[in-house]
Amino acid sequence: MDRLNRIKELVAELNKAGEAYYQENKEIIPNIEYDKLYDELVSLEEETGIVLSNSPTAHVGYEIMGNLPKEKHEFPMLSLDKTKDVDVLASWLKDKSGMLSWKLDGLTIVLTYKEGKLEKAITRGNGITGEVITNNAKVFANLPLKIDYKGELVLRGEAVIKYSDFERINNEIPGIDAKYKNPRNLCSGTVRQLNNKIAFERRVNFYAFALVKAEGVNFNNSRINQIEWLRERGFETVGYKNVCSGSMTEVVSWFGENIEKNDLPSDGLVLIYDDINYGQGLGATSKFPRDAIAFKWKDEVKETKLEAIEWSASRTGLINPIAIFQPVELEGTTVSRASLHNISIMKELKLGIGDIIKVYKANMIIPQVQDNMTKSNNLEILKFCPVCDARLDMKNEKGVETLLCPNENCLAKQIKGFTHFVARDAMNMEGLSEATIEKLISKKLIKELADLFHVEKFKEEISTMDGFGEKSFKNLVASVNMARKTSHAKFLYSLGIPNIGVTNAKVICKAMDYNWEKIESLTFEELQDIDGVGPIMAEAFTAYFTKPENRIIVADLLKEIEFEEIEGSSEAQIFASMNFVITGSLTSFENREKLKNFIEDRGGKVTDSVTGKTNYLINNDNLSSSSKNKKAKELGIKIITEEEFLNEVYNA
Repeated sequence: MDRLNRIKELVAELNKAGEAYYQENKEIIPNIEYDKLYDELVSLEEETGIVLSNSPTAHVGYEIMGNLPKEKHEFPMLSLDKTKDVDVLASWLKDKSGMLSWKLDGLTIVLTYKEGKLEKAITRGNGITGEVITNNAKVFANLPLKIDYKGELVLRGEAVIKYSDFERINNEIPGIDAKYKNPRNLCSGTVRQLNNKIAFERRVNFYAFALVKAEGVNFNNSRINQIEWLRERGFETVGYKNVCSGSMTEVVSWFGENIEKNDLPSDGLVLIYDDINYGQGLGATSKFPRDAIAFKWKDEVKETKLEAIEWSASRTGLINPIAIFQPVELEGTTVSRASLHNISIMKELKLGIGDIIKVYKANMIIPQVQDNMTKSNNLEILKFCPVCDARLDMKNEKGVETLLCPNENCLAKQIKGFTHFVARDAMNMEGLSEATIEKLISKKLIKELADLFHVEKFKEEISTMDGFGEKSFKNLVASVNMARKTSHAKFLYSLGIPNIGVTNAKVICKAMDYNWEKIESLTFEELQDIDGVGPIMAEAFTAYFTKPENRIIVADLLKEIEFEEIEGSSEAQIFASMNFVITGSLTSFENREKLKNFIEDRGGKVTDSVTGKTNYLINNDNLSSSSKNKKAKELGIKIITEEEFLNEVYNA
C-alpha cells in the first residue's frame, strides 16, 4: 500500500504542475524536478503493474462513439431487499459478522479486467443486460487502467460525481433552471454520453463495492478480504465497517453522523455477510439475493398547510395535480410544492385547501405528500384544460385515474417544439428549459413561439417560479434579446421541420443566397436541385410552409428577429460536392467546429454519420475500433488524419 500511496501522491503532484504550466503559464516545479518525479512514477508503475487513469503516463484519447452497444451480464444483478429499521438489520445478521458500507447513489458499473488491463465496462441496465461504456470508464478520475493481477477479474462498483464537483459544474451554469438537480442524474447522463471527454471533464469517480470473480485468489472466505485485495490493486472502494448484531445501532449511528461530511452522494447503507460461502449458500428469491440487504434512512417528515392545488399540463396531454403548501425545510432545502401524480392519489389523501399535511423527500430528493391529518376532502377536480380550455377526459387504467386533454392541438402538447426552438443550435435562449416552458404555457403566459421574445412582461410571475429569482429573470431576458439577431440557417433549423438538421439548413440557405423570401418559397423541385436535399426532406419542407398556420408562426417570428449579414466566402470552393465526417480529438484545429467551418467555407459538407456518400472520415486515431472507423472500412471509405487532410486533400 505504501507504493500505491506514493503513486497517488506523484500523480496528484505531477498533474498539479502540468495544469499550472499548460493552463496558467506558471512553473511550480523546475523541469529537472518534474522529470525526476515522472521517472519515479514510471518506475513504480512498472514495479506494481498499476497505472491510474489520471496518471500523466496514461494517454487515453477522447473519442465519440456512434452508439452504446448493449451486452448481457455474465452474472445477473438482482436488486436488494430494503429496510429502514436498524433492529431489522441486527435481526437479519443474527450471530454472523457483516460488512456495512455506504450505498452510493450513482450508476452501478461492472468492470472486467484481463491480462491486467481494463477490457470492458457495462452499466447495470436492467440487471440482465447493460450498455457498454468502456470508452467512458477509461477516463474515470480514479480508475486503474492496468493492475498487477493477470487473471480474469470481474467487479462491481458505483460511478459517482462528488458533491464538490457537482457544485463546481453547477456554478459554471448561469441559469438556475439549467442547473443539474442532483449528482446521481448528472452522473447517469455523463456515464452514458457518447463523447468520453465529458466524463473526463466532469470527474466521474468509481468506487468498488463487490468482487464477482478473481480466478486463483484465496480470500479466506471473507468479503472484507476481497475489498482489501481490490484496494491493494489500486481500486478505491466504498467506505465500510465490520459489524455484528450487537454493534449494529452504534455503527449505523456513526454512518448517520458522517453523512454531511461525506463528499460522495449516498442514499443509505448496504449490509452483506462477511462469510462468502454462508451468504451464497442462502441463494436468492425471485427478486432479491439473500446474502445482502439495503438500509434506507428514515425520511424527515414535516407538517405544513395546503394552500392550493396547481394543475400542470404536460406534453403527453396528462394534467397532473400539484400540491402547493406553506414552505418547510426538508433535508437542508426549502420546499413548497409536491406533485400528487394522479387523481387517485389526490382522492386517497382526501385533500382540501387549508388541510394540515405531512410532507417528506423520497430518498432525500423528491418532495412527496405522505399523509393528510385533516382530510376535509373538498377539492373539486378540474373539468377544463388549463392551457386550451378543452373539456378533460378522465381515464381509468388498472384502477389509476388520470386527467387527459383530448385536444391534439393543445399548446401543451407542442412543448417539444418550443424546447427545440430555444436550443443552443437553434435560437440559443439560455434559461428556457423544457420544465420552464411547460410552466409558462400552463400559466398561459405564452401561446406561440413569438411570445418567447416578450418574457420581460411576466417579471413577477417568472421571478417567483421555483428555481427562479430576479437575477435569473434578468439573465433570461438578456439571453432572449441576444437571440433576436440570428442567422438564416439557425432560424430555419429552429422551426423544427422534420429532417431539416443544422447542416441541411445551412446548405439550403446558402443555395438561396441567404434570401428568406426565396427560402420559404422553395418548391419541391427547386429543393431537389440543391445538392444534398432528397425527396423526403423536400416533401417535409414544402409541407411545413404550405400550412397557413405555420406561415403565421413564421411571419410573427420575423417581426421579432434580425438576420445577421452573411459575407460570402472568399475561399476557393475546393471541397464542393465532397462529404466529410469528423471524429476523435484534434491537434491542428482548436476543435471540431473549427474544422467543420474550415471545410464548409470551402464548399464541403460535414455530416454526423458515415454513409455511402461520405468521401473521407477524418480521425487522428485511424487504427481505433470506433463504430465510425468500422463503418468506413465496411463501405471502403478512406480514413485520414488531420495531417493527411491538410497535406493530401486541402493542398492537393
